[in-house]
Amino acid sequence: MSLQFITPHEMAETIARQVQAKRLSLNWSQKTLSERSGVSFGVLKKFEQTGVISLESLLKIALVLESLEEFKILFKPSAPEHLSSMDDFLKDKTRKRGRK
Repeated sequence: MSLQFITPHEMAETIARQVQAKRLSLNWSQKTLSERSGVSFGVLKKFEQTGVISLESLLKIALVLESLEEFKILFKPSAPEHLSSMDDFLKDKTRKRGRK
């Protein structure tokens, strides 16, 4: 596992720049992306400037930019380690529920 030190704010700004770059590669204005995604022009403009946006609005933008599928893998559970026997399977203490 590699450690990369990036803050959530820096990641939000990076995503905003990537959205802007993809929008520009399609030769779309902010107004065009706003209309196609259903995200208000003001929200889109603020997002591209600051990285601040709601998850729902970000997903709407991702949908029209054909990038929605990438969100499926964000919190995909890690593959369990190989269990070599039934005893290992029965001893598996992987949590099935949260405590609270």
